[in-house]
Amino acid sequence: MTDIKALLKTMVEKNASDLHLRVGCPPVVRINGMLLRGRMDSLTADDMNRMVQELLTEEQKKRFAEERELDIGIGLPSIGRFRVNAFNQRGTPSLAVRSIKTEIPRFESLNLPEVILDIAMKRRGLILVTGTTGSGKSTLLASMVDHINESGSRNIVTIEDPIEYLHRDKMSVIAQREIGSDTRDFPTALRASFRQDPDVILIGEIRDAETMETALSAADTGHLVMSTLHTMNAVETITRIVSFFPPHQHEQIRLVLAGTLVAVVSLRLLPRKDEAGMVPAAEIMVNNATTKEYLMDPAKLHSIQDIIVDGYTQYGSQSFDQSLFRLYQQDLISYETAKQYASNPDDLELRVSGIAGTSDRGWGDG
Repeated sequence: MTDIKALLKTMVEKNASDLHLRVGCPPVVRINGMLLRGRMDSLTADDMNRMVQELLTEEQKKRFAEERELDIGIGLPSIGRFRVNAFNQRGTPSLAVRSIKTEIPRFESLNLPEVILDIAMKRRGLILVTGTTGSGKSTLLASMVDHINESGSRNIVTIEDPIEYLHRDKMSVIAQREIGSDTRDFPTALRASFRQDPDVILIGEIRDAETMETALSAADTGHLVMSTLHTMNAVETITRIVSFFPPHQHEQIRLVLAGTLVAVVSLRLLPRKDEAGMVPAAEIMVNNATTKEYLMDPAKLHSIQDIIVDGYTQYGSQSFDQSLFRLYQQDLISYETAKQYASNPDDLELRVSGIAGTSDRGWGDG
């Protein structure tokens, strides 16, 4: 008989980021980005039904039965905290579990540029952290909120699905609201937050036009709004935001976005050279006067990448390739990894060889 608590305890002990449970295969864990199958029997439908029943509350069981999908956060004493997605596949329940560190990581431990802390301390505007699932978006946002919490007196409201990291009041006060248990949905909670005297609003994820429109309005009226999108870089992020809306609104959205956007931080996790885990590479677009101009002109959107590269020294922005080059210089990733993930491998190769490439502007001294 498979014990879900024993599996979760083993997951934590092995420092696995994810655990996948479904009928017909043994438990699968993800360690340092690699999927590994457990050395045990394949799970049965009875196993899965029992584990789902053990993890979920009566209300959650009802929601799962009605919607066939469920996102929750759970904490198990002496084991840890987890984000759980329950879903059906081939008519049987399945679980995807993400391990959440109980302590919010200090920003210094993330190996990311300090300009991100300056971005986090802005008084108003929109900050977006983007990347694929598992790229570290939630961890970075939690670290940024923690920095705000211990650096100033702010009223912080978070809207999450589910709540992952648990914050405690320091210099600021924090209210954390979970979709499903504390509020109905993102748009409802976001509109309600305006009546909660917020200085900072964190939205776990922007999924639709209504949430995006309300977030832009909040940023435009003096709040600092932080959220995530599943996009790979700044240009794709801008395109995605505009695409939320019908064509006749695109010009207006570009204008509002140019005036409210503080920065876009896009993350990718890479294998460390010493095989001791993963390290983030980050593209950072800091909005400045030139960026604003390019945001308002769709014909210039593709040129934002050049602005990012050139803005390293003055604004602290950086491209993914600049980030990869510095991680290579710090001996955190191998040359092969840097070249594999580079947007322009030939320029990166020239840079590593000490020869100025075509996108050499703004690389600095590394």
